[in-house]
Amino acid sequence: MIKTYDSGAYLINGTELIPDNADAAAAIAAKTGKETDKATAKKNTIAYGILEKHNTSGSMDKLEIKFDKLTSHDITYVGIIQTARASGLEKFPIPYVLTNCHNSLCAVGGTINEDDHMYGLTAAQKYGGIYVPPHQAVIHQFAREMLATCGGMILGSDSHTRYGALGTMAMGEGGPELVKQLLNQTYDIKMPGVVAIYLKGEPMHGVGPQDVALAIIGKVFGDGYVKNKVMEFVGPGVASLSADFRIGIDVMTTETTCLSSIWQTDDEVKNFYDTHGRVGEYKELKPGDVAYYDGVVEVDLSTIKPMIAMPFHPSNTYEIDEVNANLSDIIADVEKRAKVSFGDKIEYSLKEKIKDGKFMVDQGVIAGCAGGGFENICAAADILDGRFTGNDRFTLSVYPASTPIFMEIVKNGVAAKILETGAILKTAFCGPCFGAGDTPANNAFSIRHSTRNFPNREGSKVQSGQIASVALMDARSIAATAANQGVLTPATAFDGKFNKYTYHFDKEIYANRVFDSKGVADDSVELQFGPNIKDWPKMTELTENVLLKVVSEIHDPVTTTDELIPSGETSSYRSNPQGLAEFTLSRKDPEYVGRAKAIYAEELKRREDASFDGMTPETAAVIKAVLEKYPDVSAANTGIGSTIFAVKPGDGSAREQAASCQKVLGGWANIANEYATKRYRSNLINWGMLPLLIKEGDLPFKNLDYVFLPGIRKAVEDKADTIKAVAVSDGKLTEFTMTLGDLTDNEREIILDGCLINYNRAGKNNSRRM
Repeated sequence: MIKTYDSGAYLINGTELIPDNADAAAAIAAKTGKETDKATAKKNTIAYGILEKHNTSGSMDKLEIKFDKLTSHDITYVGIIQTARASGLEKFPIPYVLTNCHNSLCAVGGTINEDDHMYGLTAAQKYGGIYVPPHQAVIHQFAREMLATCGGMILGSDSHTRYGALGTMAMGEGGPELVKQLLNQTYDIKMPGVVAIYLKGEPMHGVGPQDVALAIIGKVFGDGYVKNKVMEFVGPGVASLSADFRIGIDVMTTETTCLSSIWQTDDEVKNFYDTHGRVGEYKELKPGDVAYYDGVVEVDLSTIKPMIAMPFHPSNTYEIDEVNANLSDIIADVEKRAKVSFGDKIEYSLKEKIKDGKFMVDQGVIAGCAGGGFENICAAADILDGRFTGNDRFTLSVYPASTPIFMEIVKNGVAAKILETGAILKTAFCGPCFGAGDTPANNAFSIRHSTRNFPNREGSKVQSGQIASVALMDARSIAATAANQGVLTPATAFDGKFNKYTYHFDKEIYANRVFDSKGVADDSVELQFGPNIKDWPKMTELTENVLLKVVSEIHDPVTTTDELIPSGETSSYRSNPQGLAEFTLSRKDPEYVGRAKAIYAEELKRREDASFDGMTPETAAVIKAVLEKYPDVSAANTGIGSTIFAVKPGDGSAREQAASCQKVLGGWANIANEYATKRYRSNLINWGMLPLLIKEGDLPFKNLDYVFLPGIRKAVEDKADTIKAVAVSDGKLTEFTMTLGDLTDNEREIILDGCLINYNRAGKNNSRRM
């Protein structure tokens, strides 16, 4: 049972909830013997204390956060460091870890992946960072083992930067937000709401952390209950969970669209730090005697059953028993969702997976920051012990999240148990999560203990006529399915014993291989570039007016960053802004790139000639129509570019390239009814793109129409509540309004300057609070 409260609530002594209503004050006084007020109680959350400690603004309403540490992987760190270098970087001011867990295979594009790794190594040496070589650890496991501290804050350029279970408030953002930290700037947000995730009871036999996480995601994603808020895990049920179990829930909080997470800590967490030789980083974290939360998600752990997130989103959740009992109806629903995503571009059906009334799975994967933990793998081995996966279609791959975990399962015999079943053990690698490893066969169905199951994220290419499906499950139920040779099976069907395994962390593995500068920069080191590593192209400031061509129109309920810029093999090109931009929207709207480049060519001609002469007949006709009503428009004051419309873009990854690729192709804005995540909207802003909002149903333009924004620069400067816009279609002008939502003064400056790089080159960061 999971329920959400319609109002906020007070938590008394960390155990008892009192809803915020007319009787709350009297109830609190009766319990505590003293009066309290909401404003004071708000300060008693764990989240408030950590944010207050890291805030530099002097105001808890508008935060300017300085993080303790930074993390990036090999899809993102080259672009981040290149941006920071262009802005004057001399030294990493705080510990910055560069891991190599995404483009680890070096299987696409010749030398480009390993070239990125060598760039990362030399950057860590030159600027004073930490470099984790490929296959040593996935980014988040290394952070848990080596970086997390109780009461600390970590910013990472990966959306699953979540270490709340270890007492660290961590956030995943696009690269420009890390650039700001590298330049001693701040992370600026309003004080977020804090929602209590109140746990009670304990999990039943066979239920794992992914089951609990999926149940929570299924409950809160649809209505945005925790969107852009901090999830604070409290209540008596926390004590029933091991540290690994908590970590497994915590990493999936990203899929709720929350801002961050934090958990109360206890001896279980202290033992985790002690095991990893860092007990000094532990301290007890708990809410004050009376703490106020802006909402509550109440979770009875004892009622959670093995779960499955069916394609194509982590929130599309069911109990596995429910799927098996209602196969036809649920499969019909999945096929309906596929129709929304793919239209008529591809034939998609799961009916062939039903054999003799049972659902047959083709592949199982236990991997990455969510699935590759020590306890998950050991529990899977116990279920598989003495069984085998069979020699038909079903395959099982297991990826320990770090080499220390791999070493321990070798030593304790778990590795042997797994290998004897026919499963394969592989090194630490994030590839199965984003389509760079274990891509299934066409029309195959894969069950994975990983983080996401968006369309084509597993590596299939719809533009090539391919399709495959991923469902998210816990390692335990994946193992039960493997033991049943591919028949979808919940782990509660396993009536055997789960053994108690003790984890021993071998610190020498990292000591012998990871480069750690200890914060000492060596300016004599030369960065090692490969031919694919390119600088960002020049970007111009926002002009007085902007003429936008709508070059893609997406009406899906949610558009993911995977659809905006595909993952998988394309990630190998992420150190080459213009090369990567060629893949923008390639799986969602293959016409986008050509259309965007065509209108950008008009802009480049405008800049070169300082006139509108030589425009294509279409653009010339639009400009003529605009000039009839706005005679002051000229090539000197009006830029030309592209925009997309999407209902709710930006769910999923923190990758900045979902925005920067549009910018590189001449994009100047997004138009949306709502932005799915803060991080995507921040990426737009940091790349100088207008995050425009239009009311649902109020769409006076269509794809390939133009939108003229008269006086847009002044509107941004003046903090206008509404943005005047003019739709231009077939020579007809239709006025309408949009908004930009809340923008900080610095965000406005970044948009006006054209991007964060320009903002920093102009020296405007010098005015920031240091």
